[in-house]
Order: sequence, then structure tokens, then C-alpha cells
Amino acid sequence: MTVGIVVVSHSSRIAEGLVELAAQMAEDVTIVPAGGTDDGRIGTSFELIEAAIEKAQSGAGVAVFADLGSAVLTAETVLEMLDDEAGEVRLVDAPLVEGTVAAAVAAAGGASLEEVAAAGRSAWERGEDELAESAPTVAEAAEVAGPEASTTVEIINEQGLHARPAAQLVSAAGRFEAQITIGGADAKSLLRIISLGASKGQEIEVAATGTDADEAVRELSALISSGFGEA
Repeated sequence: MTVGIVVVSHSSRIAEGLVELAAQMAEDVTIVPAGGTDDGRIGTSFELIEAAIEKAQSGAGVAVFADLGSAVLTAETVLEMLDDEAGEVRLVDAPLVEGTVAAAVAAAGGASLEEVAAAGRSAWERGEDELAESAPTVAEAAEVAGPEASTTVEIINEQGLHARPAAQLVSAAGRFEAQITIGGADAKSLLRIISLGASKGQEIEVAATGTDADEAVRELSALISSGFGEA
């Protein structure tokens, strides 16, 4: 079971488009749109949100993302009215697009509802200073118990390390206990990997510290060298 995701927007087109985008990076995750009113107008619908939550619930929980103020208020009202049989549902305070995509990738990697919500909230950290502060420091890496491993690999994708391959990397990195960095960025954060802007022909370091560091570096470097099925 994986955490389900619901996208609430005033516009059905926005909700459906975002679901289509996120699904490209998290094919096995149930992501359900709840956009517009019951009769197709701009607005929000209690009934559509409630039905979307029910559809997205697999037993692992549901993370709900909403765009503007009244969408948030409607979603909050739905959550307040849910009974115990609805399972655990959480409204996540995050940018709609970046938060939904980051959460979907986390869910695809088997993350818990709390971890999925945290991935969504991490989308607020978009400035370069914030990204640098949140990346593991050398001192922090040294505190991680276990062996170290690293290698350098060339990006061969025509479009570089864009969203879809970045999502594959993050999903793969999430399976390891080791602390992993790619180009110095946290390999388990989609937004930080995308922010690298790594282009074709660029060499990038894959490094890990922890009990499964060697395996992590081998798998992630092989994934990059393969071109993610695009090259």
C-alpha cells in the first residue's frame, strides 16, 4: 500500500493537469484530482473532495494539497467531517505544484504519510540559501556510522537531469539507509536534485555514507549512466 494524494484546486483543469504531471514521476501512486464545482464551474466542492479522498485511500493514508484560501477551507471542512472509517488524512501546507510532485515521489518510494507530508512541505525551501543550508555538511556526513563510497558519473540525457529522471533517482535513493548526495545535494529530495540543473555531458559525484553506501553508489551511478531509459 502507498500513500494516496488528492489535488484540490478551484479549476478542474489545473487539478487534472497537475495529476497528469505528478503521475509521470509516480506511476504507482493513486493521485486524484478534485477541481472545480460539481457543475464544472470555477470553485470547490465538498462532495468532490470527499469522493477523491475515498478513492485515494488505500489504508496507508491520504495527503491533500490545495491551491487558494477557500479551497483550503473547504478541504479542512471535509477533513473535520470524515469518520474513523475514512482512515488517516492530512492536509499539507505546501506550494501546490512543487509540493504535490515532491510528495508523489516520496509516496512512490514507500514513504509513510508523515514522510510524504514532510516531502510536500519541503517545497517551501526554494531559495539557494535554504537549499545550501539544508544540504548535509561534511561534519554531518562524518557523524553517520558506516563506510563511505563515492564515484563520478557523466549525465548522458539530452535534457539533462530534468524532473522525470530526478524522480527516479530520488525514488531509488529512498530505498537505502545511507546518507546519499548527488552533486552535493540530498539525493532523497526531489527539489534539491532538480535544482542542480545538471546538463548533458556534465560529470556529477554520487557519494554515500552508511552501512549500504557501496550498494547505493553502485545502483544510483548505474541508473545515471543508463540514461534512465531516455538515452
